[in-house]
Amino acid sequence: MRKQVAVIGLGRFGSRIATTLHDAGHDVLAIDLDEKRVQEMAAHVTHAVQADATRESVLTELGLPNFEAAVVAMGSAFESSVLCTILLRKIGVTYVIARADHDLHGSILERIGANRVVYPEQEMGARVAHEVVLRAVRDYMPLGVGQGISSLMSPKYLVGHTLGELGFGPSGKADVSVLLIQRGGEFSVNPSMEERVMVGDLLILLGRDDSLGQLLADARSKTPETNGEPSGPPDLA
Repeated sequence: MRKQVAVIGLGRFGSRIATTLHDAGHDVLAIDLDEKRVQEMAAHVTHAVQADATRESVLTELGLPNFEAAVVAMGSAFESSVLCTILLRKIGVTYVIARADHDLHGSILERIGANRVVYPEQEMGARVAHEVVLRAVRDYMPLGVGQGISSLMSPKYLVGHTLGELGFGPSGKADVSVLLIQRGGEFSVNPSMEERVMVGDLLILLGRDDSLGQLLADARSKTPETNGEPSGPPDLA
């Protein structure tokens, strides 16, 4: 469904969000005080406007009360992001995502009505850290302390084994569930533990980081060659 979304603040974070939304077919209004940033974004969004988003009259004139969602991406400008979030909620924007640079900033944004607060630096740091420790993991979404959802492109040492043999599943040794397997253009949701991992499979996993790390380390230790993967310490979270 095509949506109207405003992105306020066109630094690297805001610009990426704006272009991604526009490329996905949504109507995107990009706003920033910096004329150069606005000019650079003009060809990549529906509308790009140089404006002060901390003024209620400006937001109203730009039609923000009719927008379904807004992203306040100016995290480093603490006062401006807080004021903009307050005004967006005041004029009736139903869903506001706001960027925060630290916990206090995020707590304030939540209290004043942001529907969701994101911490780009912290979240990226967490993902990179998990990719360092769990070397085969491609993407990671934390769900709590020490656990999350991971995507894993089947390494050589998993190929040919069933999920049960490897220790996946609620009753497996690692207590790591396989939510989905993508094989080419086909998807297998909640696959059987008798399913064998094949070359090119993308596995979506849910479980504790340390359990997944141990499972991968055990599987790797039983395979002499690891398809060019770097040698190093075992996958222990």
